[in-house]
Amino acid sequence: MSSTSLNGSINGVHENGWKSCENGVALNHRSLLQKVEQDELHDLVCIGFGPASLAIAVALHDALGERGRSGGKYVDPPKVAFLERQAQFAWHAGMLLPGTKMQISFLKDLATLRNPKSDFTFLNYLHKKDRLVEFANLSTFLPQRIEFEDYLKWCADWFEDVAEYSQEVIQVTPEKSSKGSGAIDSFAITSRHTETGKTTTRRARHVVVAVGGKAWIPAPFPQSHPRVIHSSQYSHAVHQILTDSSRPYRIAVVGSGQSAAEVFATLHSQYPNSQTRLIIKGAALRPSDDSPFVNEIFNPERVDSIYRLSSAKRAASIAEDRNTNYGVVRIELLEHIYETLYTQRIQYSSEAEWPHRILSHRIVQDVKELSAKSGNQLRLRLQDNTDPTAPSTEALDVDLLILATGYTRDAHETLLQSARHLMPNGGRASEKWDVGRDYRVHFAQGKMSPDAGVWLQGCNQDTHGLADSLLSILAVRGGEIVDSIFGGELDLHPHVNGSNGVH
Repeated sequence: MSSTSLNGSINGVHENGWKSCENGVALNHRSLLQKVEQDELHDLVCIGFGPASLAIAVALHDALGERGRSGGKYVDPPKVAFLERQAQFAWHAGMLLPGTKMQISFLKDLATLRNPKSDFTFLNYLHKKDRLVEFANLSTFLPQRIEFEDYLKWCADWFEDVAEYSQEVIQVTPEKSSKGSGAIDSFAITSRHTETGKTTTRRARHVVVAVGGKAWIPAPFPQSHPRVIHSSQYSHAVHQILTDSSRPYRIAVVGSGQSAAEVFATLHSQYPNSQTRLIIKGAALRPSDDSPFVNEIFNPERVDSIYRLSSAKRAASIAEDRNTNYGVVRIELLEHIYETLYTQRIQYSSEAEWPHRILSHRIVQDVKELSAKSGNQLRLRLQDNTDPTAPSTEALDVDLLILATGYTRDAHETLLQSARHLMPNGGRASEKWDVGRDYRVHFAQGKMSPDAGVWLQGCNQDTHGLADSLLSILAVRGGEIVDSIFGGELDLHPHVNGSNGVH
């Protein structure tokens, strides 16, 4: 990449077509990143455009803008593309339930912990939306989930010119160098348009895989059934299946975490005449531990200490801390649900009559579809382990089964199948993808050019800790990824001599 003087591009248009900036801030609400034709070699292609990739885009924009403010020289902006399967930017849209709030502070946005002066902080979003004073009046660090998604959309709008939606990436294929070295120096990224079916191939030197989690539907639940949905589909699907909110539907929710509890509580207001059952394996719903010292588990610098541990110690540490994020519920919601159940004690003479119940110590053993005459209901066979010495079985008929059973994060296995032979041990069936502290995939020695590579995001919990799939470290991690990919060639930390220079 050739360097271009900052003074030569202010209020003008760069020769390659990118929009200029003034004082390091993009004009026309657009980023400093460069969109190029599909057949041109890209510097970076990010697969997925959720919060992880968005944090990378924000960090790259900020780094380029900071060079201008510090008196450094702009280089040709990176040629990038973000490929997203969804038709538009959306973040957990199926779980934007009425009144639900974030579980982490708004300070853990896409920028603040890395650069509080960034244009992309949540506070600047509030300022631009003219809601900063009113939000301050709420005296909370936890915005509503619908507001945080709107913040993410607002950030994503800045990168509309380099984001391509309805693009489902199906394969990443390594390409050998034409220079005769035999090393891989680029990748072919093939995607399919989700509406037209048209396939497109883009080439890039660097690839980031950040596709997020896929809804996990474990056995014995049917993988595809019109009366079985994952909690991630709730807002989209429930009203299409249960069309009359006044009918006395019978609904079961499986799970003991935050999502299960939120769905269970929401059903009571959306379907007030329904009978709902929350099926959990344990004795009771348990509170998440978000006390200050425990929350330090999710500090960005904790990734270093976790990564340095041996695999055995790392696994033990992660297991010990799982109750901060998995299978637990925020105390405020627990109290709300308990109050709902308590009110039924006043209204009904026995628990068997309650419209809303938590069935503890239960395991779903089987799911069968009843006859069409029954309205396509499902019959669940439950094992009741209340008395572990004498477990019993019971049947539960429902109109809808909602599974809050979590996510799998292994999409990179399929996408990178064509690159397995480049793994250190030749890609044997048992070999797992290994990444460095900077999230860069380790390939066999000499197989990859120094200025090419693959980075994984959101699927490295086993090596980088519990925060890997969460929002807590996104701002800092986005900067780390940008530095790992572009730090050398863009010189993102310039030391410029003279009074205008900064480290």
